[in-house]
Amino acid sequence: MKSKVYFADFRASGPKRNGLAKIGLLLEAAGLARAIRPGDLTAIKIHFGERGNEAFVSPVLARAVADAVRAAGGKPFFSDTNTLYSGGRHDAVDHLETAASHGFVPEVCGAPVVIADGLRGTAWREVEVGLPRLKSVKIASAFLDADSMVVISHFKGHEMAGFGGALKNLAMGCAPPVGKREQHAVKFFVNGSRCVACRTCVDNCPTGAATISGGRGAKASIDPAKCIGCGECSMHCRARAIGLDWETEIGPFTERLVEYAYGAVKGKEGRVVYLTVVKDVVPDCDCAPWSDAPVVADQGILASTDPVAIDKAAYDLVKAAPVAAGSALDGKAGAGEDKFALLHPETRGLVQFEHGERVGLGSADYELVKV
Repeated sequence: MKSKVYFADFRASGPKRNGLAKIGLLLEAAGLARAIRPGDLTAIKIHFGERGNEAFVSPVLARAVADAVRAAGGKPFFSDTNTLYSGGRHDAVDHLETAASHGFVPEVCGAPVVIADGLRGTAWREVEVGLPRLKSVKIASAFLDADSMVVISHFKGHEMAGFGGALKNLAMGCAPPVGKREQHAVKFFVNGSRCVACRTCVDNCPTGAATISGGRGAKASIDPAKCIGCGECSMHCRARAIGLDWETEIGPFTERLVEYAYGAVKGKEGRVVYLTVVKDVVPDCDCAPWSDAPVVADQGILASTDPVAIDKAAYDLVKAAPVAAGSALDGKAGAGEDKFALLHPETRGLVQFEHGERVGLGSADYELVKV
């Protein structure tokens, strides 16, 4: 049987058909009332956006989710985990300040904000999964302790996963830094012929693995013993001088990501609803401290209880859409082409669907139901 994915576009014709009202209708259609029991502590998993980023899901839209959870009898709280890399979300204090600066305070988003893995990312527990790549995964305590979940995802490109949606949101977003490191488990290197010695990798490497030593003309290098595979150097390098062995490493990375997503919701069968916003579809993750121009026009909002199906539906919407003028793909792609494969050609994003089905996390075979 095909998984149902409910869809609403951004066309509005009055207060009962605006975006906020449509979120309520989508969650109702997806079965939020069945997923939440009275008194549930309901985690709303969301990405608060890195400082300098502006493409993350608006707290105004997020409030509609908190209101729906409360109407269903749950006690909502917004949550995310601390980052592996240094930045505006590396510990709970900075993370909360970043979230507040982006409008994620109860007065705006309608619910408290909790950093799921604690002050320094040490509040987590092991979850047995017994999957091909990983036998267990590390998941933040607040997500494990929550009775139910709503996963709000912003669909966009990603420099290692190809694209980021519900699966990536669960995998990286529900894992503490040590779990993020386990998923990455890759080693980056510098292509000396491309390196311009700008020191961007040095300035953004959280472990000091990236260095420039020597006299005039010296290039950057990365110490594999210190590299934790976070990808900060690659994301920030505008000269595209940072690489990894994509042929052998990116497939296993993507499979580990899917297996972490599996562990994040294990034990909550029937208690998780997914909402994906296909708006501001930018080339890079919300972890980047910038937002490039969207590569397609805003498509709409999706809801489902199947994370694989909702990601596939979002992917198909973006693939079918014409390229936006002035974007990174302007003149390089058209309707029907895989935008994410063109943005990040070394990645293997489709593995998310293949491995997601393989481990029983969901189905890429879906029925799109317009709401």
